[in-house]
Amino acid sequence: MTVLRFTCTGSRAEPYAAGPALQLDLQVDEGSGRKVHAVALRCQIRIDPRRRHYSPAETARLGDLFGEPSRWGETLNLLQLATVSVMLPPFTGRTTVPVSVPLTYDLDVAATKFCHGLSDGEIPLLLLFSGTLFYAGDAGVQVGLVSWNEEAEHRLPVAVWRAVMDEHFPGSTWIRVRRETVDALAAYRSAHAIPSWDDTFSRLLKEATE
Repeated sequence: MTVLRFTCTGSRAEPYAAGPALQLDLQVDEGSGRKVHAVALRCQIRIDPRRRHYSPAETARLGDLFGEPSRWGETLNLLQLATVSVMLPPFTGRTTVPVSVPLTYDLDVAATKFCHGLSDGEIPLLLLFSGTLFYAGDAGVQVGLVSWNEEAEHRLPVAVWRAVMDEHFPGSTWIRVRRETVDALAAYRSAHAIPSWDDTFSRLLKEATE
């Protein structure tokens, strides 16, 4: 039986994607020496927030997500980042393939809120694999399954995540609001001849403070 082993060896922002996307370098090893004709691979990518330390500022920003720090022993659960599929080309022994991971800057998504709340350091990723492989057997092409036990870890630099977002939202962020809210904000901006959305929010915050 052919068994595949997976290692994530690198990560970077994908500069030519239509939306924010992360590119992971996935190394795949097959130890028996059999030729692998193809692999239809499915990868779940999760964030494991328990595997890093948090500064006081990060702890405060993540309070909406995990609650009071005294409860973090119970609330720091895995966060789903993405599920992607990739076809591996033929190889023998070892190959490395790029895996494109689409991301969002919607701060209502738990994984995005987590990444946005970090100042620096790394984001602990856990990659879980499944799929179907086609390999050379004694009687021709054989079909096998990628074991559900196979997984890999990767410590994604926060700087790489920010670079992904800066490719599409340089120096800015993204929030989701109801259409009625946008219409009301647009009417306020128009009535006061405010040149930008940033100035509109700044003026409203100043009025609320006063």
